[in-house]
Order: sequence, then C-alpha cells, then structure tokens
Amino acid sequence: MSSPAERYAAARRRAAQASQFPALDEFALDLGFDLDDFQREACQSLERGSGVLVCAPTGAGKTVVGEFAVHLALRGRPGDPAVADDPATPPVRRKCFYTTPIKALSNQKYHDLVARYGAEQVGLLTGDNAINGDAPVVVMTTEVLRNMLYAGSSTLQGLAYVVMDEVHYLADRFRGGVWEEVIIHLPASVTLVSLSATVSNAEEFADWLVTVRGETAVVVSEHRPVPLWQHMLVGKRMFDLFHDADAARKHDVHPELLRYTRETARRLELGEGRSAGPGAGRRGPRWRGPMRPDIVDRLDREGLLPAILFIFSRAGCAAAVQQCLAAGLRLTSPEERAEIRRVVESRVTAIPGEDLSVLGYWEWLDGLERGLAAHHAGMLPVFKEIVEELFVRGLVKAVFATETLALGINMPARCVVLERLVKYNGEAHVDLTPGEYTQLTGRAGRRGIDVEGHAVVVWSPETDPRQVAGLASTRTYPLRSSFRPSYNMAVNLVGTVGVEPARALLESSFAQFQADRSVVGLARQVQRNTETIEAYGTEAACHHGDFEEYFALRVAIADREKAIARQGQTQRKAAAVESLERLRIGDVIRVPSGRRAGLAVVLDPATGGFGEPRPLVLTQDRWAGRVSPGDFTTPAEVLARIRVPKHFNHRSPGARRDLAAEVSGTGLDRHGGRRGGRSRQVAGEDHGIAQLRTELRNHPCHACPEREEHARWAERRRRLERDTEELRERVSGRTGSLARTFDRIVALLTERGYLARDGAVTDAGRMLGRIWTEADLLVAECLRRGVWNGLSPAELASAVSVVVFEARRDVDERASLPRGPVADAVDETLKLWGEIEADEAARGLTATREPDLGFAWPVYRWARGETLAKVLGSGHEIDGEMPAGDFVRWARQVVDLLGQLADSGGASPELRSTARQAIAAVNRGVLAYHTSA
Repeated sequence: MSSPAERYAAARRRAAQASQFPALDEFALDLGFDLDDFQREACQSLERGSGVLVCAPTGAGKTVVGEFAVHLALRGRPGDPAVADDPATPPVRRKCFYTTPIKALSNQKYHDLVARYGAEQVGLLTGDNAINGDAPVVVMTTEVLRNMLYAGSSTLQGLAYVVMDEVHYLADRFRGGVWEEVIIHLPASVTLVSLSATVSNAEEFADWLVTVRGETAVVVSEHRPVPLWQHMLVGKRMFDLFHDADAARKHDVHPELLRYTRETARRLELGEGRSAGPGAGRRGPRWRGPMRPDIVDRLDREGLLPAILFIFSRAGCAAAVQQCLAAGLRLTSPEERAEIRRVVESRVTAIPGEDLSVLGYWEWLDGLERGLAAHHAGMLPVFKEIVEELFVRGLVKAVFATETLALGINMPARCVVLERLVKYNGEAHVDLTPGEYTQLTGRAGRRGIDVEGHAVVVWSPETDPRQVAGLASTRTYPLRSSFRPSYNMAVNLVGTVGVEPARALLESSFAQFQADRSVVGLARQVQRNTETIEAYGTEAACHHGDFEEYFALRVAIADREKAIARQGQTQRKAAAVESLERLRIGDVIRVPSGRRAGLAVVLDPATGGFGEPRPLVLTQDRWAGRVSPGDFTTPAEVLARIRVPKHFNHRSPGARRDLAAEVSGTGLDRHGGRRGGRSRQVAGEDHGIAQLRTELRNHPCHACPEREEHARWAERRRRLERDTEELRERVSGRTGSLARTFDRIVALLTERGYLARDGAVTDAGRMLGRIWTEADLLVAECLRRGVWNGLSPAELASAVSVVVFEARRDVDERASLPRGPVADAVDETLKLWGEIEADEAARGLTATREPDLGFAWPVYRWARGETLAKVLGSGHEIDGEMPAGDFVRWARQVVDLLGQLADSGGASPELRSTARQAIAAVNRGVLAYHTSA
C-alpha cells in the first residue's frame, strides 16, 4: 500500500493534469474505469490540437480515443469566447464524423454513442440507413464521407474531427484507396484521429500523415490488457506453445510439445506404409485430428467457453454445428434456452413462415438453443446479428466462424481456436500471415471479464509448432497502400482542383510515398547485382573462345524448342475446341485426362455462347458437370450415341445413375488405346534448330573439358541479368507511377468525351463523377448509349446486376439469361466492356472487371415477386443454391446502383422512373426486414 506522501503526490499530479487537460478530466470522470497510459497520451495530444495515430492490439481500447474526439466536438471550441468569458452563453458546438469500414461496425458504434450522448446528438449514414444526418456527431462508412467530400456537401460545415476507425483497412486491395482519398481531401482545419491495429511501420505511416495533415502524434502500444496464452491441441492432449514469457520472446517452442509432435508424426509415417485402406497411396500421413464436438466439449470442461472456432469455410462452419448437434452437445441451461428463444422470436416476427423454412430456421434455432452457432457471410444478415447479440450476452457459447468475423463487429471470447493455418483468399489457398493470426487470436480475452485469453491451434502433420510460434511472435506486418486512381476519382479531382493540382494530390498519396522510399533500396540492389554479374562473367570465361557467344547459341536452341512446343499445344487446343463445338445431345465421348477421365454422354452442347465451348456431360461415374477444351489432349471423338430423356434432370441422383448405366452399357473401353508418348521428332525436323545445333558443335568452346562448369556460371549470370533488368524497370515504374497512371486515365476520358481538351469536365464527366461502383466507366457508357432504356423494372434490375455481381469462385459455364430485352441489354453491355478493355490494354491500364451474369436470374425472379425458395434455387451453379446472405448482399448492391441511376442526370426521365420502381420491387421480403434490422 502506498504511503500518505505518495498518495498526496499522486493527487497533486492528477490535479495538475486536470488543470492542463480539463476536457480529458471531464471525459475520464464518466468512463467508469481508469485510462491506460497509451489512451491518456493520445487524448492529451488531441486536446493540445494535434492529430493522432493510435496503433494498439485488438481489444486494447483504441476506440476510447475516438470517443474523446466526439467529446471535444460536443464540448465546444477550446479558447472560444463563448466558453472562456461568458459561462451563460452556450459554447459553439462543432462536428465529429466517426467513420468505420463496414456497416455492422457503423451500426454498433451508432448505438454505443446514442446510449452515451442521446439520439438527438448522434446520426448514422450508411448505404442502407440515413438517421439524423445533420447531427453534430455522425457515424458513417468511409465511402459516405468520400462521396461527401467530392460533392462538396453542406454537411461538412463545422466539421472539426474525423475519426477513422480500423484505418489499416487502407491496405485492402478492393476498398483501401477510399481511406487515402479521405485523408488527402479533408480540409486542413479538420483534426484526424486514426485508429489502427498494431503494424510494424507505424512511424512510416505517421511520417506520411505529417506531410499531408500536419502535426500528428504517434502512440503505439504492444500491451494487451488481457494476457493471451498460446496452446496447441495434438490429438487429445493440450500443450502450451511456450514454456514462459521469456521463451515466447525468443520463439522457443515448448520442448515437450516438439517432442510429442515429432513422435506422433513418426508413428504416422511408419503406420502409413502398412495402410491398405481406401486412403492408401495418398501423399502425406493419414491423420484424423480431434472431432469438433470433442474440442468444444473439452473447452467446456476446462472453463474456456465462450469460444470462437475459426474454420475458414462456410460449409465447414455449418457442418461443425451439425456435428455438435449429432453428438448431443448441450451447453445451455433451461433458463438460457428460454431467453434465447425469446430473443430470436422477437427478431424474426416479420419473416414469413415459408421463408423461415427455406432459410433453415428450425435447425438454426435448435443449434442456438444448445449454445451453438455458425457465423459467415452466406447467412442472412439478421441471423448473423442475432448470433452476435446472443454471443456477446454469453447465451451462445461456441461460434464456428470464417475469418470475416475477425474483421467485423466486437465479439470478444475467452478462447479462440484455429482449425487450420491455411485459408482461401478468393483466388488460392494461402498460409495465414502474422497480421491475420494476430487479428484472429486478438478476439481471445474479454476486458473486465476474463483474467486471461487463450488461443488454441489444432495440430496436424502439416502444422509445424515452430511455424505457429513464428506467427504468434512476429511483429513484422507492415501497412501497404493499395491506392490507385479510378475513372470516378479522376473526373472528381479534375473538376475540383484541375488537372495539374490533381496530379500533385495523387503524388502526395501514401502509395507514392511508399513507392518513392522503396526506390532507394531497389537502386542499391541493382548496384550489388551489377557487381555480382561481373564476377560471374569472369568465372564463365573460357580460354578456347568467346563463351558468351557459345552460351547464346544454347539459349537460342532452348527458346526455339519451347516456341515449337507452345505452337503444338495451341494447335491441339484449337482442334479440341472445334471438336467440342460439333457435339450434340446424346453423343458418347471419352474424356482422356483429368479427374473426370473416362466415358461421358453429352447433356447440353452449350454452343453459341461466349468464349470456349463447355458442354455439360454425365460421366459413367455419375458426375455431371461442364468440361472444357483443357480436359482434352486430343480432339473429342464421338464413339456412340444414346438417347437422353427430353427433360433429363442432372441434379437427380436416380436419373444420373440410370443414364450412367446406359453409358457403361455401350461396352466401350473406358480409357481406349493408350497412345505412345508425344513425338520428339518435331524439334529435330525444324530447320532452324538443326542450323543452330551445327553452329554449336562447330564453336571452339564446345570442345572445352570444363564446358558445363562454364555454362553453370553463364546461366547464373543470365538469370541475375534478367532479375536486375526487372529491378530497373521497377525503379523507373515506381518513380511518379501514380501520376503516369493518372495521365493515361485522363487521356482515355478525354478521348471518350468525359473531359474536354482543355481539361474541363463535360456533362458526361459530371455524370461519371456521381457513379460509385467498381465498373464506374462501364455504367456511364451504358447510360450514354441508352443500353438500359425501355426495360421493365425487373429487367432493369437483372441487366444492371451484371456490372456489380462477382461470383465467389470461377464457374466453368456461362450463366443463362432471361430471354428478350435482358439478354439484348447484357449483350450490349458486354460489347461496351470489350471496347473499354481494348482501350485500357492499349494504354497499359488495369482492365475493368468483366461483367458477371451469375445474379441476373435470381434478381430478375425476385423483382417479379417470385418466392425466396425459387429465387435461391435459380443460380447457375451446379453445386447448390445461392446462400441467403449472398443474395441479400448482392441485391443490396443492385439497389444501391439503381438508386444512383434514379438520381443520375445522365439517365433519361423514363429510366430514372424505372429505377425507382425496380428499387421498390427488390426491396421486399428478406431485403425489407434486412433494412429494418
């Protein structure tokens, strides 16, 4: 216990701080807890009038600093006469905008601030909601603020503070540029509060903030308010990842864990050689880790619930809940079950019973009542919100989630479990980065509730404990800018400040700031490589003659052989394409290679579409799907014909079985006669190669006994020269790279009539400047060409969906379209996209994404009033229905674009009217109760 003298000194310090920072003292009195050092330091910087960048771990309490900015705005201007001289005169209130990256976070922060300051003081602006937008404190998504800045909105008057929560989102490759646009364009009078997860280059980011925003204090905290303990679950045994804190700092894995995992892996490898089961012959050891119900049960017994179990697969999350239900797990008391049912029933009263059945409501409720739930983007938004509410209240004990939960709303847990350290990023399966690992495990440990948090990684033979230790201990995850100019940004910048100042603004971006800094390191590497190349040249020198000349002949022969091989592949593919185009329904063919190799019958030839032919086939193994020319090393040959029933349903297992039996009944050999290897005589018959080989044999260096040793050094030199040339190109490409891209965009927009030759923005350009979508130029071109004129509301919703929708994974087949006006409008859209892509390619610009037809049927049927069951079943994927959450998200984006068309000066009055009718037609049922949720 401190002495009276120490208590007196502490009181004196607090009094001095209160007199120096009166606003902070007022704010802290209402918090109900003591501020941490980093929170106090950041708030003091704000009260002094400085901008601030706060970097701290998830759950550390960064948002307190943002809330203090709100307090400062509502308190009034420091030093204002109304505050200083006349207490009876109310202070001049200023505005604070609190921005977040996603709507769920905006909604949550809005409710938090309303609870503290009252509904009349706080507003909310997202794509879905507009509540009290003129309030002194407005919570919004970052895109809304960006749009306000370009439009010169009157709402910006009196703006004093902008809080950018989760500012590390500027590294997001799809949306990150919006954060930089806001930071660059905010008036100089606005104080910026940037809240970020812990990044390793906070000082670099702060240096940039100082250049564009002025004085900015950097406050970095690595301290977690709730300690995090790392574990690995190996089979049925749980191990600490580190023996103690000192071992964690040194990345030293617990010796007992290393010994046990090595012994387990060794036993698996020995057992694999004796395995004769169905898994024999597979690569890697056979391993069955702990079952998901067993993991949850163990966490329950050890007092580690509530827990979030990250699975990185929507289907895996749903399957995990079903597995736990099948195992009889029940984590709730009768009182908790009653409360869960009360909460759920109060939230879903507006949903019709028929829709609840389609959405799997009863199975979902059964899981909730037992304390189990999934959480992923494919779920209906209101279902996700209910799961979040129940989990935060401690009623749901175990949530199986994809990584989207870690980036979203505040859902802390006592324990976090990672089933794998690999996730699908939309393009490929990739390892988790240290930043992602920290973001996921950062959910463990609830401040004010838990003494400590726990992170558990489930071991498998592919998981090295030392790799986990590296992820858990690494602090090197830098913030990298993803900013690049867009067409919309270009016309808005030019319209606001002119071409030359716009170019200067772009060069002040964080992207260019990082590029310019990186050039220094690249230039040093080029110099080092140049010296090494000279040394390699000395080693490759031959006393028989010019070895560089001799090696050039070897390279020329290899290049010529590759060119001939590529030419042969091209010819084979062209033959395969031509043969597939000739197929008819009922043709029996042989798929020569790949997973679907064997006999197959054609169900749908899919001719007359765009791109390569991809016929729908049924194999004799009962698989139905589309094959492509890539599956055929030789042209497809029709071996026989069988009758396919007129209304054959390839999704019916019974129908597939019967037809596959007919295919097998043809008596044809499944694999056919295996041909020998490809002819190797083609290269020898080529006159060019023969001549080069003659020159090679006649060269003096060909007789050198150390020829191959010289060749190894020459090959190293050639590779390093190639790498060095790439480095030089990167140096020249990074210097002023954004300005060059901007110039190309301006040239394209000028040629297409969006900008005048003198740099002025035309009427078409002003219309483009109010289109906020990834395919902004394509939408503008469709409006100018009248592509969507004359469509009905449902047809318009369907036609515009192709420019916003993007399938989660590539699908082999081209989606079908409603016939008539929709198909015509989409064809015109595709032609315009082709013209734009050609222009972009000619100028070296990133291509506008190709329109995706996969949502055209679902939104068309929905806008026509069809049932949710029919709509979700009308997606063109073979492997099942469209998830309800995906349908709602894409339908909201269609509605957003329709809203832009309804307000666009470039659209005809008839089109604007149709767009408003289409919005009304789409905003029903699941969309309506999503909006109100």
